[in-house]
Amino acid sequence: MVFDFIFYTSLVCLIAYLTVMVFYYKTLLSKERTMRDFMKTNLDDTEIVIRKLQVQLQRSLGNIDILTDELNKIKGDVTNLRTRNSQYRLENDKLNQHIKELEGKIEALL
Repeated sequence: MVFDFIFYTSLVCLIAYLTVMVFYYKTLLSKERTMRDFMKTNLDDTEIVIRKLQVQLQRSLGNIDILTDELNKIKGDVTNLRTRNSQYRLENDKLNQHIKELEGKIEALL
């Protein structure tokens, strides 16, 4: 009888222990699944953001190429304008010199 009591008591304790352990591991498993789902969702969102930023970067780089081409074109135009301006100044100086010569001749005639 004592043996039966010890056997059944230990069996009930073992069953209670195993039941508690099953619920404990079940809770851990559900937390792990929740965390995994959260991480997966977070990674998916991160991938979407990265793709959007890559598209924006590609557009920006394209815009930079366009702006660089326009800048180089404008630099060429500025160089041409400076050259023409120098030529006009030389021509203006020659014309002013010629005017002074003509004024000197007019004064000599008067």
